[in-house]
Amino acid sequence: MGSNLKKIKIGDLVVVLVCVFVILLCVLPMINLLAQSLSSSQSVINRMVSFVPMLHSQEEFAIKHGDMHYIMPEHDVGDDFVYEDQTGIKNIFKPGITMESYQYVFLDKAFTRSMWWTAILTVICTLVSLGMTILCAYPLTYDWLKGKTLINTLIIFTMYFSAGTIPNYLLMKALGLLNNPLVLIIPGCLSVFNMIILRSFFFGIPDSLRESAEIDGANPFTVLVRIYLPLSAPVLATLALFYAVGRWNGFTDALMYLSTAPQWVPIQLKLWQLIQNMTAIDVNTVENMAGTIPRTTDAIKAAAIMFATVPILIMYPWLQRYFISGVTIGAVKG
Repeated sequence: MGSNLKKIKIGDLVVVLVCVFVILLCVLPMINLLAQSLSSSQSVINRMVSFVPMLHSQEEFAIKHGDMHYIMPEHDVGDDFVYEDQTGIKNIFKPGITMESYQYVFLDKAFTRSMWWTAILTVICTLVSLGMTILCAYPLTYDWLKGKTLINTLIIFTMYFSAGTIPNYLLMKALGLLNNPLVLIIPGCLSVFNMIILRSFFFGIPDSLRESAEIDGANPFTVLVRIYLPLSAPVLATLALFYAVGRWNGFTDALMYLSTAPQWVPIQLKLWQLIQNMTAIDVNTVENMAGTIPRTTDAIKAAAIMFATVPILIMYPWLQRYFISGVTIGAVKG
């Protein structure tokens, strides 16, 4: 008995260590990215940033006194530059935090406009997708629905077979959705996988609840609103997060269908343009701040990535209690 308990404890310890290792693998890149976004651009260019923000002392001195000048060393010190002020004191790098990259991103009107549009688009798509998922899953719980087997077969068929990119593009063109913001909402408003999850959850609700409501004169819509939806809050919250994350991170549909409508470009496509082309930031902002903030650097790209990632991460604490309810909803109470 004691040997079995010891094996269980060792196994639990191994599982915990593996989980901690996986968490570190996921978190460390984000920490490094955050450090780059809070570092000076010269520090990032010289590859001096690693999990700790670095502020170039020469830049700080030049901002305060305006009398710093660059002196190239006679001998290379790795990939670094050595700076010397008028007093002969050499400064390379030191820990510190600067908000210059975030200031650059926040002052870019195109980037902030894209952020607000993506937030609005995410809310709209999540509500529409949840509505479509509920309206598709709920009728399939009724045994008397005519053609139920055929409908289920056609729905599942779409999970494995699709027309492809070119036919989809031709369809959007025929429907007049090219360069239209509706192209970001309508085509992906229903996920078959999420619908199957919700339908399975509806099947788990006792039929006696529905039958009792029908005896009292409730119609199917009343049963849905008064019984099924309140009991489905955990799974609806989970599906809402799936839809929201999918829409927030989506950019391929905008890349294909919004070629001449930059005002409807979501934040991820804007970020993709920034990283790929390094020309997505407004020229006016660059010219107005050319003396203090460099053009597109790794520090600015890191700040832009954090700017586009943090809002969707904030949603998790608000939905966490629903996840816990979803895990314990079928538990046996003693």
